[in-house]
Amino acid sequence: MTEKVLLLGSGELGKKLTFAYQELGRQVIAVGHYADAPAMQVADGFEVADMTDSMMLDAIVKKHQPDYIVPETEEIHSECLKIYEQQGMTVTPSAKANELATNRKAMRHLAAKVLKLRTPNYLYASNLDELIFCVKRIGLPCVVKSLTSSSGKGQSLIRESTDIEVAWNAASRESPEHSRVMVEQYIPFESEITLLTITQKEGPTLFCPPIGHRQARGDYQESWQPAMIKPDQLQLAQKMAQKITWALGGAGLWGVEFFLTEDRVYFSEVGPRPHDTGLVTLAGTQNLDQFQLHAMATLGLPIPEISLEKAGASAVILTESSDTRPVYSGLDEARKVPQTDVRIFGKPLTRPYRRMGVALAYGEPEDDMEVIRDRAQEAASKVKVK
Repeated sequence: MTEKVLLLGSGELGKKLTFAYQELGRQVIAVGHYADAPAMQVADGFEVADMTDSMMLDAIVKKHQPDYIVPETEEIHSECLKIYEQQGMTVTPSAKANELATNRKAMRHLAAKVLKLRTPNYLYASNLDELIFCVKRIGLPCVVKSLTSSSGKGQSLIRESTDIEVAWNAASRESPEHSRVMVEQYIPFESEITLLTITQKEGPTLFCPPIGHRQARGDYQESWQPAMIKPDQLQLAQKMAQKITWALGGAGLWGVEFFLTEDRVYFSEVGPRPHDTGLVTLAGTQNLDQFQLHAMATLGLPIPEISLEKAGASAVILTESSDTRPVYSGLDEARKVPQTDVRIFGKPLTRPYRRMGVALAYGEPEDDMEVIRDRAQEAASKVKVK
């Protein structure tokens, strides 16, 4: 009987994951909170459900009896994942990893207090007055975040005291823990990277070439691989990534984020699944892209090595319109940019700043990365979503 994968989350990353599992001979049932989501369009079956509702999630698991439960989103009832794991189902990478990765407070405690990784200084606030006090303690500028980690939602950079109330309102709306928020030291970093880390059921921990990225509004706008990083900093980042992924447990691909200053490496966050900045691997930068790696690792298939094949860059295609069926223009013009490709995700509706696709550019590993990034940006700029 063909093994069955229950994919919890059906966005663009889930769509690519669906292909990866199907190419390895598995059946995929995609679950999402709205109909016609990208992964549902290509899966072997689908369900529309609120995955934070334990009864709805239990009914779907009972119906499909999956061999593997693969979270692709953070909006999942974490206690259910623990129960499924106790019942003998494989939750990837682990139920513990998915629970802690959605809770900034728990993750920061594990990283800073238990594993002793270098992180930005941080405090917590339960109301506006406490936030004002914490900002004074941390110093300006600083960053305010919700305690639920989800694509930069509720995140604000405070540059002056007049920003504090706006930051409180944005973060507390997204934070489930009695409106508590985290105040974090702003690190004047030279760059930030994602280190895709692969833990295996049998075999060593592997690392992809580092990915550089740029964010806006707390969300990724472009990424490139390989990122320039000092050898000693890369070695330190790999040690830190190995520590945090081992502590969380399980097999799969992880997106571990770091801030780099001239002489220091700061742990930022970790996600137990393919990472949005890792879309650059679709440009053929590696012998195996991040979705193939996650599928192979979670299924327990051996991954002998990861090799850099090309230099590449990605740039997001966004829309500013809201609640409309997307109409694309400029795709033919975008594909005229040399050594580029465009991937449209197939999302059925638009909303302001929603990521609707990605432009990819590639070149030889020794090529000028700025030129490759410019090509990705040029291709993305030609695509309009109305």
